Amino acid sequence: MNVMRREKDLSVKKMVIVAMLGAITVVLGLTPLGFVPIGPLNATTMHIPVLIGAILEGPVVGGLVGLIFGLSSLFNAITRPTPISFVFYNPLISIVPRILLGVLSGLLFEALRKREDKNIKTIVNILWGIIILFLGIGLYRGVTGGKSGYMISLNIVFLLLSLGTAYMMNRKLQSNLAVMVSAFAGTLLHSLMVMGGIYFFFAERYLQAFDPPISMEAARTTIFGVILTSGVPEGILAVIIVSAVVAAMKGKYPKLGR
Repeated sequence: MNVMRREKDLSVKKMVIVAMLGAITVVLGLTPLGFVPIGPLNATTMHIPVLIGAILEGPVVGGLVGLIFGLSSLFNAITRPTPISFVFYNPLISIVPRILLGVLSGLLFEALRKREDKNIKTIVNILWGIIILFLGIGLYRGVTGGKSGYMISLNIVFLLLSLGTAYMMNRKLQSNLAVMVSAFAGTLLHSLMVMGGIYFFFAERYLQAFDPPISMEAARTTIFGVILTSGVPEGILAVIIVSAVVAAMKGKYPKLGR
């Protein structure tokens, strides 16, 4: 009886987490919080709740939050159309990649978190150093380039958050590398799936939607270039936020600890 009650409580807990993270995803899609400056570039944040769910609760929860993300993306495309919204009417672009984002990120974390290596601490410190340098460049460009106070303030917040999270994870969390790799790789894979789907299904129509239209000769460079120009800063943002959340939740998730 106790086992059944515990399993029921666990199931209810997971569904509550799915609902909470799904709601955050929807809010991000409807507000400016879903698109923020990070370093010298810009990034979206709507995929981050999916990563948090996948890492904290596993691939099933990650996939369910991803489903909510995908449905929200489809809804936004229908209700707030732009010249390129038509690509998201296809569920293979708007929904399936978001589900796979949660499932694959959760599986990747599970595969990596048990691996121990004496060089992990050094690798993690190097990765955090690169992220902090990236943010520092963005802050310098913002100050010297006369960017808005919002952008400058946000980069300062991310820089301080990165420094604090790097310190916390370096001291207390064995699975820090697994968190960072899962968040970054999951983000890039998500960008690859979405942009790859656009290229496969809608390349010509997608390019013609731009003003002026882009030639088919430039299709591959234009579409897959987005993976670098958007995917990389989004991956860095995901690492910062997901790592901070995981570090803060460590006491409630023993599987993340040493």
